[in-house]
Amino acid sequence: MFVRAYLRASTDEQDATRARDELVAFAAEHGQKIAAFYVENVSGAKLERSGLARLLADSHPGDVLLIEGVDRLSRLDEKQWEELKGRINAHGLRIVSMDLPTSHMMLGTPKPDDFTARLFAAINAMLLDVTAAVSRKDYLDRRRRQEQGQARAKAEGRYKGRPEDVKRNAAISGMLGRGMSWSAIIDATGCSRATVAKVAKRSTAA
Repeated sequence: MFVRAYLRASTDEQDATRARDELVAFAAEHGQKIAAFYVENVSGAKLERSGLARLLADSHPGDVLLIEGVDRLSRLDEKQWEELKGRINAHGLRIVSMDLPTSHMMLGTPKPDDFTARLFAAINAMLLDVTAAVSRKDYLDRRRRQEQGQARAKAEGRYKGRPEDVKRNAAISGMLGRGMSWSAIIDATGCSRATVAKVAKRSTAA
């Protein structure tokens, strides 16, 4: 069994590695070590994510997908959440989330008896669905509040949008100029694919 930690932040300005030490300590408390980290800056409301795809491709049946919270894995709608669960189950992964105590038994030893394991698995599956639904609602509520705030700011002439990270984008431009692949740039900077595309388009037009 390998423990594969997934860390995600929604925007390039956020630190996706923020919970890394907490996950390491959590795994150690349960007698485990994290075999690999998969870090990316992308919205949890997006199903297709390069970091998560790499985790699934690297995994083997019985491995653990370790997350800080269910919202780090999903802010998807119901249909996409079911699709993501299907992919995870197809790879034989077990989800362990720090905010779901019912999932912690998948890391611990000794293993519980069959009845207890099945009971906790059923409860854990239900709580995963509930927590994923709450995460989606939180995402939609936050988006609505942001849109309302932006609309008010625009009406009052105060909205200027998000400031550009000039230093990071200059570094991305330099990497593109040296022929680095987009995937390598994303891994090096932690930015999103959309950001690389924007810088690449600007460089081509220059």
